[in-house]
Amino acid sequence: MFLRELGQSVTVLKGAGASVSAKLAKLGVYTVADLILLYPRDYDDRTVFSPLASYARESRVHTIAEVMAHDWFGFGRMRTLKVTIRDETAGAVLVCFNRSYLEGQLPIGSRVAVTGKFTYRYGQIQSSAFDIESLEEGRSPAAGILPVYPLTDGLNQGQLRRLAKVALVEYGAKVEEELPAALRERRGLMPKRDALRAVHFPKDSSELAAARASLVFEELFYFQVAVARRAMRRREVQVDRRPPEGLLKKRLVQRLPFELTSGQVEAATEIAADMASPRPMARLLQGDVGSGKTLVAFLACLDAIEAGGQAAIMTPTELLARQHAATAARLLEPLGVRLAFLSGNVDDRSRRPLLAALKNGEVDLVLGTQALFSDDVEYKSLRLIVVDEQHRFGVLQRLALSRKGPLPDLLMMTATPIPRTLALTVFGDLAVSAIHTMPPGRKPIVTHLAKAGNEVKVYDFVRHLLEAGRQAYFVYPLIGESEKLELKNAEAMAERLAKETYPGRRVGLIHSRLKEEDKRATMEAFSKGEVSILVATSVVEVGVDVPNAAAMVVEHAERFGLAALHQLRGRVGRGAEQSYCFLVYSADITEEAKSRLKAMLGMSDGFALAEEDLRIRGPGEIAGTAQSGFLRLSIADPIRDAAVLEEARSEAFAMLEADPGLLSAANAPIREVLDRANPFGDAPAGLH
Repeated sequence: MFLRELGQSVTVLKGAGASVSAKLAKLGVYTVADLILLYPRDYDDRTVFSPLASYARESRVHTIAEVMAHDWFGFGRMRTLKVTIRDETAGAVLVCFNRSYLEGQLPIGSRVAVTGKFTYRYGQIQSSAFDIESLEEGRSPAAGILPVYPLTDGLNQGQLRRLAKVALVEYGAKVEEELPAALRERRGLMPKRDALRAVHFPKDSSELAAARASLVFEELFYFQVAVARRAMRRREVQVDRRPPEGLLKKRLVQRLPFELTSGQVEAATEIAADMASPRPMARLLQGDVGSGKTLVAFLACLDAIEAGGQAAIMTPTELLARQHAATAARLLEPLGVRLAFLSGNVDDRSRRPLLAALKNGEVDLVLGTQALFSDDVEYKSLRLIVVDEQHRFGVLQRLALSRKGPLPDLLMMTATPIPRTLALTVFGDLAVSAIHTMPPGRKPIVTHLAKAGNEVKVYDFVRHLLEAGRQAYFVYPLIGESEKLELKNAEAMAERLAKETYPGRRVGLIHSRLKEEDKRATMEAFSKGEVSILVATSVVEVGVDVPNAAAMVVEHAERFGLAALHQLRGRVGRGAEQSYCFLVYSADITEEAKSRLKAMLGMSDGFALAEEDLRIRGPGEIAGTAQSGFLRLSIADPIRDAAVLEEARSEAFAMLEADPGLLSAANAPIREVLDRANPFGDAPAGLH
């Protein structure tokens, strides 16, 4: 499709001058191809008329009316035009916010076509969200199924429709087929140029459905080809292995004061098999909060170390890295494992000898933050990389660490379980292990919802827990006071809780702006029970393990995503006693926020919540791809199109198995398509 002509600037189109092109850029539209691929977010069926009198029972009005009067209300910059119209059934008012120019375009007595959502307010039928078209003598209104595009300030639907039509008329014929002819015929897909025209300007609903089906399949197919290509390239790599005897693992398991769960045993066995194979491991380990993934990762590290290599565990925060390091010191140092900790806060005096030890092989396991892949960090023989809370890292960060060793094994871990549909989309080239079992003796966390204004009852309940010797978290969405948002913040609430609500109790405060040593000191005091109440932002979402903490209070809970709420809830319930989570929400919240809170109340299984989160929010943020910038689905939806995704995956893997030549540099056209469809952004194919 992407011939040179389609890669031209959108300014070659009539009507897309400097001003309009600058606005299009805000939508990510820079070229003709970008505009053609700016798919409508909805459609307006104007084949059926709905008069003004039907506003209460129809989702929208579509009628021909006459302009009866112009009026104004407000003063100065707030002065707003009101246009009174009437059709054959009723009269109504159009409230023209920021559209005063319509006074000149809609003279009194003119005939217009109006489409929009109308309501009854202030004693009259009115609308402020409408499309209007002036109908000159004898002219009929635009008809058919019209596209509704995403907009930005200064652009309207009419402009985008005209530009899209110009682009398709002038350049649509230059669109080439990309899918193999046999696949197109077998799937009964529309020609690409016809599908693109029909998805923007369909003749009828059946043509629109066929066009969408064709484009969705093509997008998912190339997406899965990119995944399949990565998987196949990994299979071609051979790794020299020195099988470990497994003595270190046996000694660790024997020293544990508990037995591994069946889920931990199964995951550890799968990982060990991967690390014994002749190909480098690429595995995703997912498990609910508190399911014991870190211990499974330690077992894998012991295999790498016993085989003569080094291992690295990378975490997104220094707090989590230090907790892992403390756990490793307790469990692994007695086995003779040489440990090191590295973060951006390690000073130069300590950093230099540490780097030398890593380079000389005097460190077996290093734990830290993204500092582990800094340019000056070298490893003697890095055999295993463990990325904890992988969704918090961009793919290029993971790649940078993987380049530190000769084809190291990669184990990615997440406590935010990834739904199967998303795993196939984003991590479809990885093997997946899941820990569904929880350590014995833990009780389900009791979750309560509390509306703002009733939080005093929550505070009273927490007081009883504190009197019983337990501890509590209070989490807020803001660090300090905001001029724009009237929300409670951590700094102010820490002072209030200490002075007014729980006088005599020691309250700690932790957030991202504090120095690492201050955060560490506060967390250590909380872990030791010296601090009764820890006030924080979502910085405590991962890695904090305090078995005596019995209450998690999240205020303005509607401001947090479902995955974050589940992670926060998982900070309690680490011991054998009953624990509680209180989600305090504001009175005025969105439907999406209501869905999240209801899900938290009704579900405790992280895997079920992950499916619900995907349904509510979509795939990007859950996979950690929104911030990494590599989930580029334009028209397909991995939930709605789950069946198509599976079919596209099957076709893609079968094609590459049958014709590995598709990976060769000689096949430039299809390689261009694959690079465009690569779900991993700028990351070279074959890398993690």
